Amino acid sequence: MTTATPLAASPVTADTLAAFSDAFNRHDANALMGFMTEDCVFDAAAGPEVYGTRFVGRAAVRAAFEAVFKSFPDAHWGHGRHYVAGERGVSEWVFTGTHTEGWRMQAEGCDLFEFRDGLIAVKRAFRKERPKLPA
Repeated sequence: MTTATPLAASPVTADTLAAFSDAFNRHDANALMGFMTEDCVFDAAAGPEVYGTRFVGRAAVRAAFEAVFKSFPDAHWGHGRHYVAGERGVSEWVFTGTHTEGWRMQAEGCDLFEFRDGLIAVKRAFRKERPKLPA
């Protein structure tokens, strides 16, 4: 008798990262979390530590993403370019958004990813530091 072997998870591709970016632009936290492992890690671009601010686990990562959407109701990551090499990937983008305090941001940035079992396990965000622009 043979035992069925579960199918391996589909590998993450540049199209996967493009779909992940599209979910960010829709501000769709449910869709975003569907791309990520249960024990995912998100290192935000800003924060007191060398890695920025770290969020661990789906609940914390989701809350961090939702906080961005709340602070920047028109947040958009445009001009996306996405690359995958094995279990790592990169997304390049230009972030634009108007903060609820009334100032605007426009800056180039990128995300560095680590994948596991066809999902995003780690997302590290990097963004140019620029002065706040008038809205």
